[in-house]
Amino acid sequence: MAKKSGGRLVSSAGLVNYYDSEDHRAIHISPEVVIVLTAVTGVAVFILNALF
Repeated sequence: MAKKSGGRLVSSAGLVNYYDSEDHRAIHISPEVVIVLTAVTGVAVFILNALF
């Protein structure tokens, strides 16, 4: 029977966790801003599609 390691899976399918390190020089955008910008872009595309 194989022994279980004490932490993460041995094979993580090439995925790497980057959330452990926070870069203070990076641009931080709140989730609310992303949702609002997505909604505004969607409405703009809808209006432009209806006009042209």
